[in-house]
Amino acid sequence: MLRFIIMTKDTLEESKKKLLKELSLIDGEIRQNEKPPVFGNDVDDFDGETDEADALSNQLAVVSDLKNRRDDIENALRKIENGGYGICERCKKEIEPEVLSIDPESRFCKDCK
Repeated sequence: MLRFIIMTKDTLEESKKKLLKELSLIDGEIRQNEKPPVFGNDVDDFDGETDEADALSNQLAVVSDLKNRRDDIENALRKIENGGYGICERCKKEIEPEVLSIDPESRFCKDCK
């Protein structure tokens, strides 16, 4: 059985504001984390170099996760503009409002997550 929850203009506008705010925060975090770390040249042992490599690897992983989240948010914003926002990509049912209020860029309903 299909469930239909009407997305009001106000609901869409509220979601869009949340998404734009989150996008701005994520872009700031990406810029901050893309700056190359400054380790200095005073590392004389292998353990110090390993620690630096681990730190750089962790930083790159954070940036990758942030970029994936940014892509999800941009996709949700496109869906708002194109009229497909709030529709599950898997089952094509509407995504529950409580899911969208917690995760406005959600691509799936509760059942399909």
